Amino acid sequence: MPKNLVIVESPAKAKTIERFLGKGYQVESSFGHIADLPSKELGVDVENNFEPKYVVDKEKKALVKKLKDLAKKAETIWLASDEDREGEAISWHLAEELGLDKAKTKRIVFNSITKSAIQRAIENPRSINYNLVNAQQARRVLDRLVGYELSPVLWKKIKPGLSAGRVQSVAVRLIVEREREIDAFTPEASFRIKASFQTAKGKNFEAKLGKTYGSKEAAEQFLKQNIKADFSVARLDKKPAKKSPAPPFTTSTLQQEASRKLYFSVGRTMQVAQRLYEAGLITYMRTDSVNLSKEALDAAKDAIVSNYGEQYSAVRKYTGKSKGAQEAHEAIHPTDMKLQTPNLERDQAKLYELIWKRTLASQMSDAQLERTSVKIKASTHGEEFSANGEVVTFEGFLKVYLEGVDEEDAVEQEGMLPAMTVGDALQNNYITATERFTRPPYRYTEASLVKKLEELGIGRPSTYAPTISTIQNRDYVQKGTVEGTARSYTELLLEQGQLTEKQLSEMVGSDKGKLVPTDIGMIVNDFLVSHFTNILDYNFTAKLEENFDEIASGEEDWQKVMREFYKDFHPNVLDVEENAERASGERVLGTDPKTGRQVAARLGRFGPMVQIGTVEEEEKPLFASLLPDQSINTITFEEAMELFQLPKKLGMYEGEEVEANVGRYGPYVRFGKKFISLERGESAFDVDIDRAIELIQEKQKADAPIASYEGKEVTKGVGRFGPFIKWDGMFINVNKKYDFDHLSQGDIRELIETKKQKEKEKLVQSWPEEGIRIEKARWGRHNVIKGRVKVELSKDVDAAKLSLEDAKTLLEQKAPKKKTKAKAKK
Repeated sequence: MPKNLVIVESPAKAKTIERFLGKGYQVESSFGHIADLPSKELGVDVENNFEPKYVVDKEKKALVKKLKDLAKKAETIWLASDEDREGEAISWHLAEELGLDKAKTKRIVFNSITKSAIQRAIENPRSINYNLVNAQQARRVLDRLVGYELSPVLWKKIKPGLSAGRVQSVAVRLIVEREREIDAFTPEASFRIKASFQTAKGKNFEAKLGKTYGSKEAAEQFLKQNIKADFSVARLDKKPAKKSPAPPFTTSTLQQEASRKLYFSVGRTMQVAQRLYEAGLITYMRTDSVNLSKEALDAAKDAIVSNYGEQYSAVRKYTGKSKGAQEAHEAIHPTDMKLQTPNLERDQAKLYELIWKRTLASQMSDAQLERTSVKIKASTHGEEFSANGEVVTFEGFLKVYLEGVDEEDAVEQEGMLPAMTVGDALQNNYITATERFTRPPYRYTEASLVKKLEELGIGRPSTYAPTISTIQNRDYVQKGTVEGTARSYTELLLEQGQLTEKQLSEMVGSDKGKLVPTDIGMIVNDFLVSHFTNILDYNFTAKLEENFDEIASGEEDWQKVMREFYKDFHPNVLDVEENAERASGERVLGTDPKTGRQVAARLGRFGPMVQIGTVEEEEKPLFASLLPDQSINTITFEEAMELFQLPKKLGMYEGEEVEANVGRYGPYVRFGKKFISLERGESAFDVDIDRAIELIQEKQKADAPIASYEGKEVTKGVGRFGPFIKWDGMFINVNKKYDFDHLSQGDIRELIETKKQKEKEKLVQSWPEEGIRIEKARWGRHNVIKGRVKVELSKDVDAAKLSLEDAKTLLEQKAPKKKTKAKAKK
């Protein structure tokens, strides 16, 4: 038995550390927290100084027993969880739940998983930092109080099944307010003037007028003044300039840049960065710091000089602007600056390269530029055109990397200008006056929302990704899918003394990939803002983050912060629960011409809907659900009345009724028990029986068996994951190795037999008479399955040794949860 037991929080991290330690060390994983607040109760004693009640999850009990046994046999226990507050709390829970002897227990921290970093940590152990533990407890307890007390109020006043969270609700508020700014925005038109000139040597360049014109008539009048004008260079100015590199990555800037350059979601960025960290390739990825250690600075300098030369190196020390920076006091950077392209899977390779380039560039020389500004005068009026150019005279850091910009911050790139001197005559090629419109505020992307949250001091590196995924999972916010709408604009052209006008078109208002609030998100936000002003206040939320930072530094008592918060929060909850009116976001649209009853759009039990009549009337109201692309805030009376025409009966075909309707995935035709989606751009209101039959026949042809294997039919189709064949209830993906349109019997046999073999390999245990089986799942996990019920086993459970009784117990434990949820919804 090894003398030293090292406990970390993840198996991947354990595997990497094991490589660096000798035979005298055994490295085990706790698989995250081994104790947490209970899932089915508040778990905080508000009467007894907000004492948390921590419990060990049933799935973790076997693991805790194993670690406890190992700890008893070891001479020294090294708690090596991450160096932030969450990591400190994991170590504390381990010490408490395993009953570790303080004399035998050492806490070690490191911000990279390398041999030298691990060795340094072992040489410099410390005890558990209870200030960091208390800061984590404060966040956990306060967020539990908010979620546990606010959510039932939302169930009662809006709709069952809703939930609220402290940081998440503030993030939703930002998105809702931005959407309302966009809705309230009225674009204003003006005409921008642009001209093309040619030098005596035949070189063309563009110039702009420094002013705009508010009307077509004024722009036209200006263009006419240029018909017989002579143009020349009035002034020419050349100035040296420089560009400096961006600092190395913090968590938020990594998330932003990976979104701009790699199109990664915030969550995906953090998953990939976690793997790079656990593999020992980068430093810890949850940090507010832009600082680099002396070791990292030296390594970056060596790599720069080696790759590009001494003149490209410039050692820089950055200071962060972020308030209350987290405890991981170093920026994200590679652990080995000489390793530029490690052999990694695609996403990891892309993110690693981004981090490597950014780190290297941060320690490189400024780019040297020469900026040229030219003013062009006309002989017939006093306005001047301006042209600006930029030439890079020394690349510096630009040789490696240039930081991306968000859409709203983008500026037109300046190119080179041809050689000119003051007084040179210029030939005018043409002048345009183009109608342009002021733009509404930009919707948030995941990256720009992270940037805004950080600016406001809301949340910390560890909270950005979970916050953004939570508000989408709760359906308070969605990623937009609208491509935009066409808008016409006017362009006037003066060319060779002739003035012409043409109408052009552009797409505007696209929200594709942007964060857009749903109806339920807006209603919940409005209710919370109205009744819980403090919780949704940006400054209040930022102040709480400062309180957590003060607890972490030992300047504030965490239970005092809880008391101060709860003494106002709890009475507010009770008052709202008792006295606030229900919220449905109701918007009256008009009166039904047939019945004279009110028509309104509102939130119902099953989502946004329109309603004819009110509950106060003797006759029951009529209801119709909104289409996926419709909103309570924007639906018109005409669109609402149209919804009551669905489902639309189209006729009969082959003895079955055919109707058109709209479901959660869009418009479709129903033929008997078959549902056939309409093509993009087609509407359930417009489709007729002939088009429906055409779609049905296409579906029948596609679903017809293409072969038979072992006496069972084989069909094929194309799903969300690409082409597939279906046999004996199994869906089998068809990769590019096969010609999908011309599958041979041999291809079909190979695909089916390969799938059958994979299914056999996946099966760990089976009890056919009970309809229960255990299968391998992703990431080394296992699932117990019965029908549609699936229970994921904890990684520390040996799936091969699980008995039928154990499997039945796990499945039974899963079932009551569903019933409880259903009961809550009632």
